Amino acid sequence: MSKSWIVRGRAIRLGDDINTDFIIPYQYKARTLDPKELAKHVFEGLDPELPKRIRPGDIVVAGKNFGYGSSREQAPLAIKAAGIQAVIAESFARIFYRNAINLGLIVVEAPRKFIDSVETGDTVEVRLEEGVVRNVSKGVEASVKPLPEFVRRIVEAGGLAGYLKKHGKFPWEE
Repeated sequence: MSKSWIVRGRAIRLGDDINTDFIIPYQYKARTLDPKELAKHVFEGLDPELPKRIRPGDIVVAGKNFGYGSSREQAPLAIKAAGIQAVIAESFARIFYRNAINLGLIVVEAPRKFIDSVETGDTVEVRLEEGVVRNVSKGVEASVKPLPEFVRRIVEAGGLAGYLKKHGKFPWEE
């Protein structure tokens, strides 16, 4: 694997029950599929100023039920296009989780104790192969379920379409 399976970045701390309309409001989902345009409005439904504060390499840390609502791919697409390298949450809506993987966005479920240790601005780290998340700023660490190998291959390829383009078949068919 050529991709680094350790990601580190500045935390953007969000709460519980972040739905897809908070991630990318409907008026933008309905208007465009352009990732750059969607990225300009990511999380605008939570805070109209938040998109201006997001920097490439940031990591979103949220509570339970992240990404519930619409099954459209624009929510994880907007997050990835904004330069956010990973989302750590206590739990994800299953369709969001799968859409994120299919688009090559790293998503990790972590225990509430870890989530609650993180504040916006903290440095957090995800060690995907080891199954560890760390709040570097506060010295808090937690074990997480490592991503399965075939999921890591999809993410490494930039998503399922990239994987199929490169290999001509699904990773679970190998």
